[in-house]
Amino acid sequence: MARQLRMVRPDLEHLPKLELPPGYGIRTYREGDEVYWANIISDSFGGKQRTAEDTRNEITGQELFVPEGLYFATHKGTLVGTACAWRQTVDETEVGYVHMVGVASAHTGHKLGKWVSLAVLTYFRDHGFRCAMLDTDDFRIPAIKTYLNLGFVPVYVEKEQPKRWRDIFEKLELLSMSDRIAKIRETLPAELWAKVSR
Repeated sequence: MARQLRMVRPDLEHLPKLELPPGYGIRTYREGDEVYWANIISDSFGGKQRTAEDTRNEITGQELFVPEGLYFATHKGTLVGTACAWRQTVDETEVGYVHMVGVASAHTGHKLGKWVSLAVLTYFRDHGFRCAMLDTDDFRIPAIKTYLNLGFVPVYVEKEQPKRWRDIFEKLELLSMSDRIAKIRETLPAELWAKVSR
């Protein structure tokens, strides 16, 4: 099975201002939100219907979980989007991981994925992290477009990935990003590159 695609934001400077559309808000995790997270992710990702127990197993019950790093977009009090500030290890303090970004299908088209991802990036910046990364899939074209617009750049972590990215750039009608991709390795210190490319 092919590995997911990796993207990196090489720094956390000059983040855009968080400006949710009218009628929407944002907040962090509260006890009891597990069922809402499960519903958003099930709707957004498809596949099996997740439960509150799945949320605890995947997110809130993990030692990597930080309650103030789990963000929700809200609409009239209902939780409709989510993204999580994650790390690869418990003691990681430099490279943040944008994890499990999802938006309920009834609320797509409002750039909520962008805003919850930006909230996570802001969390990392405010907590002293130096850069951020995420993993995504080839077919998540709208999400990839969002991440590119937020300053993420592809990082090749397997030899077949340049071709996969070329196919994505064609679908997005973007010119190749080869120069920017090549500069990532030059931009990041060796110890950060080792973390984002493994």
